[in-house]
Amino acid sequence: METDSPRSPEAEIGHRVEDLWEVAQPQLSPSEKLNSCFEDIPVAAFPRTHPSQVIEIPSDASLADTVETLSKNKILSAPIRNVDAPEDATWIDKYIGIVEFAGIAMWLLHQSDASGNGTAGSAVGSPVVNLASRLGSFTFRRTSSGRVETTTDSESDEAASVGGSFFETLTSSEFYKNTKVGDISGSFRWAPFLALQTSDTFLTMLLLLSKYRMKSLPVVDMGGNQIENIITQSSVVHMLAECVGLSWFESWGTKKLCELGLPLMKPYRLVKVNEDQPVLKAFQLMREKGVGGVPVMDTNGTKAIGNISIRDVQYLLSAPKIYKQYRFVTLVYTC
Repeated sequence: METDSPRSPEAEIGHRVEDLWEVAQPQLSPSEKLNSCFEDIPVAAFPRTHPSQVIEIPSDASLADTVETLSKNKILSAPIRNVDAPEDATWIDKYIGIVEFAGIAMWLLHQSDASGNGTAGSAVGSPVVNLASRLGSFTFRRTSSGRVETTTDSESDEAASVGGSFFETLTSSEFYKNTKVGDISGSFRWAPFLALQTSDTFLTMLLLLSKYRMKSLPVVDMGGNQIENIITQSSVVHMLAECVGLSWFESWGTKKLCELGLPLMKPYRLVKVNEDQPVLKAFQLMREKGVGGVPVMDTNGTKAIGNISIRDVQYLLSAPKIYKQYRFVTLVYTC
């Protein structure tokens, strides 16, 4: 008798949805059937990260230590643990937020804007004050091979290094080393500690990750004092990739994007930058519009030639020294 090959935990979830899909009420639409299936699966069924592998950032960690921890563990965010909370505190009192690479970058940009307006205490000429002016000197350009890069009007080595000496100075400054992550956790674009309970459903989890733009969701037991799991957008995408070939997935996974009923947006409402605009403009738009990335359009504004994401800043924060050797920062090229 032929035995089935071992399934991954993600594939097990897909087959569980398949079983529920087959017995769902026939009068339901495909979307209603899918919602019904996800409503019947608890979050506790999602593949678990062992509690000892959940990375936490203590609230007294500096920005420098936080960036190093996130980089070393190859993660984009982590829960902030309140070091002043008692050992037996429940998760409500134990955690004060989620720190993200994007949040650190946006907070630095916010401080730069505030300093430039004279509303922050940083001195003129400090790294955080210079962030906006330095990024403002860089624009996008296309190479003969079609790649999109950032370049500057100035030919000086100092101006050309958007991630070199400037970010190295920033990440070695006392400001960067001494600012505690707990001190700014509630200040600017910081994710709340919105936790799922193990009894919550997949449907609730998917709604929070999609409709409410949460990047990661801790999973806790009510009354418990530790994080049982962390579910990220990436892990959900990985789970869906394991479901290819199943009938419930194929019922919509093989459709074209225009057939999914996604909301249409007027062209003038699209968030984008042109290749001749400063790099700073891209990051300002991300901050103002609450998006994580923007397409880079050609000069005519009719064709996407690349993409820049807030995640790109993480490389400048985590490894600024490598940019000393490069004059340009290459963006993702799109066909």
